[in-house]
Amino acid sequence: MINDEKLLDGRAVANGIKEKLKSRVSVLKERGITPSLVTILVGNDPSSETYVRMKGNACERVGISSKKIHLAEDTTTEELVKTITNLNEDDSVHGILLQHPVPSQIDERLAFETISIEKDVDGVTSAGYGQTALGFGTYPSCTPAAIMRIMEDYDIQAEGKHAVVIGRSPILGKPVSALLLNQNATVTTCHSRTRNLASHVRQADIVVAAVGRPEFIKGEWIKEGAVVLDAGYNKGNVGDVEYEQAAERASYITPVPGGVGPVTIAMLLNHTVDAAEKTLN
Repeated sequence: MINDEKLLDGRAVANGIKEKLKSRVSVLKERGITPSLVTILVGNDPSSETYVRMKGNACERVGISSKKIHLAEDTTTEELVKTITNLNEDDSVHGILLQHPVPSQIDERLAFETISIEKDVDGVTSAGYGQTALGFGTYPSCTPAAIMRIMEDYDIQAEGKHAVVIGRSPILGKPVSALLLNQNATVTTCHSRTRNLASHVRQADIVVAAVGRPEFIKGEWIKEGAVVLDAGYNKGNVGDVEYEQAAERASYITPVPGGVGPVTIAMLLNHTVDAAEKTLN
């Protein structure tokens, strides 16, 4: 039985964010602005359809306008880029989210780069990543932002700590490494091909699991008293960390599900409202 005092309750953090968003959205609507997020889904991937529906429902619960654009499986890069360009030019749209993965014929990176940085609420553009790394990014990728928000809400300090990030994706591993570094942690970024991975993890005060492989990080690797933030989500509601074994050693740990995931969606909504508020200036 895991001690509840060890749990980093992502649902509670997300609910706190969303409650504050409701009042911010009300203020915007009083001034004639309804925050608007448009999600683009290309093809018919069932998991992607589920994620898009979840995000749409979350938007509605806090008063954000949510629109889904569903493009055919055989959509070309040019057609997708045109769709994004039109949304960039639409002043009523505050956030654009391209659900990934996209079909193989599409140049996903080119599509991401088409999104205006002012509307890149999911933090997928290279410009947004660069600004995040340099410490002045407005909208970090949502999962890294969620990890940092959980740490903030639970008063977990990064400064002076050794953080080990397992994963190097451009929307998770790399940006969360930069965010931790900007908070004065000493950061080691590892991945699936890192040699002697266990020895790196054993040194970590903070472990961020973002490799996308079920129970890839073994519980016995976790240093006594370390903080474990598991951003993995695999079939069977399994994270990237061996949860039961890791929880015995950790001081804090995120469950899967109910940890990083709910806060990721809440940060997407938060960024969308931030973008809408900027239009008032």
